[in-house]
Amino acid sequence: MARRLSITLLAALTLAAALSVTPAHARTQEPGPGPGPGLENCTDGACHFDVPPGTYDVRVRLGGEAAASTGISGETRRTLLAETATGAGEPVSRSFTVNVRTPEGEPTGPDGTAGLDLVVGGSAPALAGIRVTPAVGRHIRQIFLVGDSTVCDQPGDPYSGWGQQLPQYLRRGVSVANYADSGESTVTYLADPRLFATVQPLIRKGDLVLIQLAHNDKQTDEPTYRANLETLVAGVREKGGRPVLVTPIVRRWFNSDGTLNNGTALLVNGLGVDHPAVTRSVAAAHGVPLIDLTTRTKALVESLGVEGSKALYLYDEKRDNTHTSARGATAYAGLVRDELLAQGLVPERLVR
Repeated sequence: MARRLSITLLAALTLAAALSVTPAHARTQEPGPGPGPGLENCTDGACHFDVPPGTYDVRVRLGGEAAASTGISGETRRTLLAETATGAGEPVSRSFTVNVRTPEGEPTGPDGTAGLDLVVGGSAPALAGIRVTPAVGRHIRQIFLVGDSTVCDQPGDPYSGWGQQLPQYLRRGVSVANYADSGESTVTYLADPRLFATVQPLIRKGDLVLIQLAHNDKQTDEPTYRANLETLVAGVREKGGRPVLVTPIVRRWFNSDGTLNNGTALLVNGLGVDHPAVTRSVAAAHGVPLIDLTTRTKALVESLGVEGSKALYLYDEKRDNTHTSARGATAYAGLVRDELLAQGLVPERLVR
C-alpha cells in the first residue's frame, strides 16, 4: 500500500477551477484563491466526511505546481484509486464510487469509524480538491462480494484480499460492497445472520454478486457444497441480482516440477471434493457466469515460478501460501476485472 504523506495544497488554483464538497455534508467556502474546496475536511493526508451509510461519488483533483503521484484509499484499507502521476502544473480529475456501511470492513468485524474516511498516499501526493456527493439514479451499479479471507477487506498489513483491491479498477457509477469475511465457508456464510441474510435484502435488480467460497469448506461434502452454492445463486436471483460464481484462488504449493497440479494448491478438500470443479459444474447447470480464478491464478503463479510468486503471497512475511499481499491481491483483482470486462458483466466505460 502507498504510504501516507501530507497533502500538497494548491494556492494557485482558484475555487472556480477546483471542486466542491456536497453542501449537505461539509462547510462551504467563499470564492477566491486558496486551498481547493473540500480540503478543510483533510488533515495530514486523511480526509473525513460525516455522511450516513450509503453509496457516494467522490471526485478528486490531483496534481500541483510540481510533478506528483497520488493514490486514494478509504474505509478499511480499500484501494479506491491507483497511484496516478501528474506533470508539473498539469492537474487531473478522477472519480470513483464508494460504498459506506457499518461495519465498514468484514461483516463480523468491528463497526469502524462512522462516515467516509479517505487516505491520500503515493510517492509524491498532491490533492487539489475533493467533492463527495450521494450516488443516485437508476444507473448506479453495485458489485457485492461474497467470500472468505482471500477476498475480504483485510483490516491490517500485510494482508490484503482481492476484493479490497478491486475498486481501483472501476470508475464512477459502480461500487464494490465487499461482504467477504475471514474464515467463512459456504456452510457458515448461509448460517450466520450477519452474512448472506444481511446481503440478500440489499441486492437490487441488475446488481452483480460475485461468490467465491471454498478455502474453508475443508470438511464440507460434495452434495452439501453443491447445494450451498445453488442456494446462494437462487437467493441472488430471487432479488433480481446477477450471481457470478468465482472459483477460488490457488494456494502457492508447488510440485517438484514447478507446477501446482496437486490437491492442496487446487483446493481439493480432505474429503476429495474438488471445489473448482463443483463450482464450474454448478455454473454450467444453472446458466451462471463463471470467473475461473483458479485457472487464471494458477497460470500466473506458475509463470512467476517458485521464487517470483512469493511476492504475491505472504510467504516472506508469514510463510503463508494462502493469503495474498497487496501486490498479489492487486494482481488477482486485475484478473477479475479482465473477466468482468471480457464477459460483458460490467460495461467498458465503467472499467478503469
